[in-house]
Amino acid sequence: MDPDTLRTALHDCCGGAWLAAGVARVSADPPSITRLFPAAGRRCGRSRLPEASDWTADEAARALLLLALPRTDLPRYLDELYRYGDAVEKHAVLRALALVPIGAEAVPLLHDAIRTNDTRLLSAALGPYARHLDQRAWRQAVLKCVFLGVPLSRVHDLTRRADRELVAMMAGLREEREAAGRHLPADALALVRQFTRPVLEVRCASSTRIST
Repeated sequence: MDPDTLRTALHDCCGGAWLAAGVARVSADPPSITRLFPAAGRRCGRSRLPEASDWTADEAARALLLLALPRTDLPRYLDELYRYGDAVEKHAVLRALALVPIGAEAVPLLHDAIRTNDTRLLSAALGPYARHLDQRAWRQAVLKCVFLGVPLSRVHDLTRRADRELVAMMAGLREEREAAGRHLPADALALVRQFTRPVLEVRCASSTRIST
């Protein structure tokens, strides 16, 4: 999602005038975001946006408020709004990370979200900004999704980043669960099969060549 799409989606929002004033205020007075950010839910509502169906109005408004901050103030306020916000505000900060010009400076927020058992925060932490997570931390986060029942479809760039080490971890979990009479979720099982099928095909091809 890009900022222009969010602005368009919020154009007719009942809190549109409030947001426009808020964006101008934050740009001129960065500390004001600590008051405006929590108020976004009350002023803009929490309905899904038709033009950006995976965003709610308050999430989009909070992202646009963050985008109004000067670059030098972003790290401080991202950390403050996340640390002291409620679960909804934390979720909004995590979703906005892929839009704001922060580089890898906000990775500690991802680590914090991944340590929780809040499935919404975990999902948000594995959005587009997770490209800044190192592979080891990313694998552990994906495995935690399987433990907590978070659909792997919510993991951004899963197909490209998944590697044999991740699949080996999932295969080990599969064995443990099957021994206990339980099963991996279908999406995790599909990922394991996706990686093991080429290996089986190579082995079968080799066996055919030897037998002939």
